[in-house]
Amino acid sequence: MNKAFLILLCLGGCSAVAQAKTQYVTDNLQITMRSGQSTGHKILRLLPSGTPVEVLGENSQTGYSRVRALGEEGWVLTRQLMNEPGAREQLSSLKERLQVLQDAPENTRSRLATLQEEHQALQSSCAQINETKQRLEQELESIRRVSADAVRINNERTELRKTVADLTRERENLKQEIRDLNNQTSQRWFLIGGGVTLLGILLGLVLPHLRFQRRKRSWGTF
Repeated sequence: MNKAFLILLCLGGCSAVAQAKTQYVTDNLQITMRSGQSTGHKILRLLPSGTPVEVLGENSQTGYSRVRALGEEGWVLTRQLMNEPGAREQLSSLKERLQVLQDAPENTRSRLATLQEEHQALQSSCAQINETKQRLEQELESIRRVSADAVRINNERTELRKTVADLTRERENLKQEIRDLNNQTSQRWFLIGGGVTLLGILLGLVLPHLRFQRRKRSWGTF
């Protein structure tokens, strides 16, 4: 019965696995992480002071805790673990934080200067964009005016073409009227010439008779 009680006690001690938590290696220079819960087990690695380890379980009977550190699992003495980093690590951490705080004003000034330069660059870029916008608006207005002038010129050209066509038709009509007048004038002159010729012929026929009758009369008076 004593053996059964001892076996149960050992099993209970080994199975008394606490919830995983993080602890730190004590201020000793380094501790050993072994493959088992005694100094007779193989040393897996040496853990330097301040190394964070994840506690997977604790055996109060053997005084060992099962931990995971640096990607490996093993056993270390529970008394060599602390809930807080060692004074040496805390001092190093405080020094780092102090340095950060000391560098903060300089970093802030540098960041402020950078932001001011970026602000000036953005203002310059904004001014250039505004200038480009105004220039493009002016070009657009000029294009609109040119387009309006082009439409007006096209309309005027269309009107001029209509006017030229009308004038051309009027000119052809006038030419035709002139030709008709010329033909009429020629016909009149032809008629007048014919009349004059006919009159000349008649006069040529009548005048000799008139002269002959005058001579007879003049002879009859003697």
